Amino acid sequence: MKKLEKLKKERNAIILAHNYQRPEIQDVADFVGDSLALAMKAQQTDADVIVFCGVDFMAESAKILNPDKIVLHPDNKAKCPMAAMIDAESVIKLKEKYDYDVVSYINTTADVKAVSDICCTSSNAVKVVENMPNGVIFTPDENLGKYVMRFVKDKNMVLWPGFCPTHQGITKKDILKLKEKHPSAQILAHPECTEDVIDIADKVASTEGMVKYAKQTDAKEFIVATEKELCYRMKKEMPEKEFYPIANAICPTMKKITLEKVIKSLENMKPEILLDDEVIEKAKKPLQRMLDIGRGD
Repeated sequence: MKKLEKLKKERNAIILAHNYQRPEIQDVADFVGDSLALAMKAQQTDADVIVFCGVDFMAESAKILNPDKIVLHPDNKAKCPMAAMIDAESVIKLKEKYDYDVVSYINTTADVKAVSDICCTSSNAVKVVENMPNGVIFTPDENLGKYVMRFVKDKNMVLWPGFCPTHQGITKKDILKLKEKHPSAQILAHPECTEDVIDIADKVASTEGMVKYAKQTDAKEFIVATEKELCYRMKKEMPEKEFYPIANAICPTMKKITLEKVIKSLENMKPEILLDDEVIEKAKKPLQRMLDIGRGD
């Protein structure tokens, strides 16, 4: 991709891609990772331009952490359906009702982050909630909230009824069918999955946690209960092992970003993520608190 490399050099740009991106996007990215790893990488880069290949809240997070950099999001229709399930007004009302601390999953808009006390990712949600001094309002993923409650028993938690349609669509039946075909395969599940899926998993972890676990364990086969594109990265990094995706586990909005759109965004320097200065200032605090706590899996 000579054209892309030339544009990157001219713009002093870096391409960050989420683990759920198309294989061809992962192949041209400077860094591929989960939400937390990408947020950390965005903060560390000395590039002038960040091309964020992921969904809207991820690109917004990069802008919040790097207000002086240009953050491009190749398709501004690539929105996270879960993030759209919660709004700032609802968070404020809950806070007034319960007077609890608000822990917002990174899968939220900048406006929601701005009225939250701290953010978390699937890799450090348990660690974040454990560190909170009071009761917790957890938004927007109810499945992740229920997973956290398995480990944190001493806190009152109010869960917002949001979910990831892709993970919600992964069923125990899907997994057991694959297990019949591959009886020695270990089951890896994302904490956004439903409780019955979590119950049969050998390992529950963020996408980055799954990669790490698969590298460290002696197991050679894995059923991967998350968006199917993670299997591409895992097979690329561990060619000697086998990874079986859930066939219908596809995030349609992640797939909106294409190689052509990445090139076009660097050519035209748009669509650019633009956020209000006050929102950036308020949203940066809970994001930075999340980064300070670091990984949990």
